[in-house]
Amino acid sequence: MENARGIGIMGGTFDPIHYGHLIIADEARQQFGLEKVVFVPAGQPPHKKEYKVSSAEHRYAMTVIATASHPDFICSRIEMDRAGPSYSIDTIREVRNAYPGYQVYFITGADAIAEILTWHEHARLKSLCKFIAATRPGYDLEELRHRLPADYVDQIVFLEVPGVYISSTELRERIATGRSIKFMVPEAVESYIAKNGLYKS
Repeated sequence: MENARGIGIMGGTFDPIHYGHLIIADEARQQFGLEKVVFVPAGQPPHKKEYKVSSAEHRYAMTVIATASHPDFICSRIEMDRAGPSYSIDTIREVRNAYPGYQVYFITGADAIAEILTWHEHARLKSLCKFIAATRPGYDLEELRHRLPADYVDQIVFLEVPGVYISSTELRERIATGRSIKFMVPEAVESYIAKNGLYKS
């Protein structure tokens, strides 16, 4: 399978999508020779309990806008159109079925990978795909390796991502308090947020 063509899955709430997401996806595409990266906005995020998530349609629209100019980025509604909580394992299975013969890579942050033992059907995940864990310069990879069993670590490749650290949480807080998000999200996404009054306190 090592010589198989590669396809990446970039899952997330994308509330809102920002340049950090796009940089990670493109770095993964380049470094691992992925033919496409499929962005999959979560329909019903199972782990986002601490705040009211924006509607799936708004999050999907922003993701489409943000990825439209990249020829190797695709935006998918598979989690939005699937009933019930959005579990990564169901998405990985659907992408594997849609791209037979491809090596599937699930792209996410190293902080999310550190919690993989809490994911739905996590023991099955490692047999269905490999994981690309994006890290920031200075992130302690040894700590992560010690937290996870060896058979999980074997399925993880690490991607150190250049550039600034941006979080969707910070962006929502900035908008709610009237601060600028310019140069943190694509200009068209910034306009969409303003037009639809998203994240106002």
